[in-house]
Amino acid sequence: MKKADPSKKALVIDILSESFDENKSVNYVVMQENHRKERIKGLMDYSFNVCNAFGKVWISDDEQACALVLHPDRIKTTLSALLWDAKLAISVIGLKRIGTVMGRETKIKSFHPKEPFSYLWFIGVKPELQNKGIGSRLLKEIIEESDINKRPIYLETSTERNLPWYQNHGFKIFSSLDIKYTLYLLRRVNGQSLT
Repeated sequence: MKKADPSKKALVIDILSESFDENKSVNYVVMQENHRKERIKGLMDYSFNVCNAFGKVWISDDEQACALVLHPDRIKTTLSALLWDAKLAISVIGLKRIGTVMGRETKIKSFHPKEPFSYLWFIGVKPELQNKGIGSRLLKEIIEESDINKRPIYLETSTERNLPWYQNHGFKIFSSLDIKYTLYLLRRVNGQSLT
């Protein structure tokens, strides 16, 4: 894997937007009225910017898969970050839904540890290439990098069929939230064996 520089941003947004098109959690966050697909791209654009500034954006060597990893302990309030937040609120979430979406985020964050960790925000593979091991290779590399840096990895998923995949990579479900759908909270502690 390699870091995805800003020249790869459009590719990363396309991969993630296609991968998460039908995701319950993503569709809970984005307004559903008009231009839903563009709003998903807006969410991925926001997430890319935040992870590029305060985490890492990874792309597989073959550029068929990518992942956005946030390091919450490195987040800073900057003018750029405030502008990203405003754009997300207005064009992706919708002002009427801010309270609902922020309530969901607050619940999720209440389960995060106080010590530094890696938040695997999104990982995706081009849909036509899924189930060929590309995502597993990328996830293993992310795990190795996180282990070297002694950071546990936290994530959540609303896609039940993905649970065994994460569990095969050493993640454990440690809680769940019922938010019009079930959101599973998973973590992987440093040094757990890879399968």
